[in-house]
Amino acid sequence: MKEIYLIVSKNPSPFLMEMISHTLDGKEYIIINDYNYIPNLQNKRILFALELDEFGGNIFMQKFFNNLFKSNDSLKDSIGSVLIYNSRDDLYTKTMAQNIIFNANRLGATFPGRPLVEATKSLLNMKTLANAKDISLKEALFYSCSTLYDNLVNFEQTKFAKPKLLVLHSSNYQTSNTLKLWTMIKENLKDIDIKEIHIENGTVRDCIGCPYKTCKHYGEDTSCFYGGIMVEEVYPAILETDSILWICPNYNDSIAANLKAVINRLTALFRKTKFYDKSIFSIIVSGNSGSDALAKELISALNINKTFRLPPNFSIMETANDKDAILEIEDIERKAYDFSQNMMNYLKQ
Repeated sequence: MKEIYLIVSKNPSPFLMEMISHTLDGKEYIIINDYNYIPNLQNKRILFALELDEFGGNIFMQKFFNNLFKSNDSLKDSIGSVLIYNSRDDLYTKTMAQNIIFNANRLGATFPGRPLVEATKSLLNMKTLANAKDISLKEALFYSCSTLYDNLVNFEQTKFAKPKLLVLHSSNYQTSNTLKLWTMIKENLKDIDIKEIHIENGTVRDCIGCPYKTCKHYGEDTSCFYGGIMVEEVYPAILETDSILWICPNYNDSIAANLKAVINRLTALFRKTKFYDKSIFSIIVSGNSGSDALAKELISALNINKTFRLPPNFSIMETANDKDAILEIEDIERKAYDFSQNMMNYLKQ
């Protein structure tokens, strides 16, 4: 049995303790509740558990991560999951989860698909699951807690002799700093089967939220009401691939509309096929700042919601504004090489 390290402040609230108890029901675990004494957390299974304050934060967890960042690989080869409770309102749980996962990932942690259980004050975030299983909101929450444990303790990294990598982008090779960075990275990817799909303007209609039964009906046929490139190219490529690389220039602190539409349209495919066995990577280039905002957007949409695995250091993030400015960044070729090796170390046997 794999040992769990529980990161939680001293004297957690009774409700958070209930969530922890249903997650670790009868299992052995080690509590870490002193941010001044942190044991070696490399190659461990880690459960972050916290309750939010009025500002949507948690001072203990902030100080805990401040100490973790004294080393840039303090969570190397570890697997993580998160429990969050907000007793005050229905806000902040998802954004706090994004922060924890993003920062732990930068320190070397991997996150299995759907690594979060969040409890808002009303518990209405559990309504979909409660309706599907015909149980109460609280029962749905505790069911999710037990599932979280299973995903955490049973997670195993999968490697391939010749991994398949799907690359999605909506940019122009002549002008895009992000694609120039991808070109540098691609040169160092050896024995990987790479398939690129350019999501051109006008080729993907965004999801308009079909009724559940309609979406599920089309999803059962690996299709979608709107068809097009999503059904003809993207769905089959996702089903066939081992991992997806999202190439994301920063547009107003969000990913490009074309790629956002692709993510939204994954819902029909997700009705039939979960993505626990597939990983995501990203290349993010901002003209000014905000690369972390895009990385967290991808984490929330794809890792937390759509069950894709999040490999350690899943994203390379750079700042380059003018045409070809990416080529002027100090040590950019080394950074591109290091990122390519990180991808290969995770994917290749």
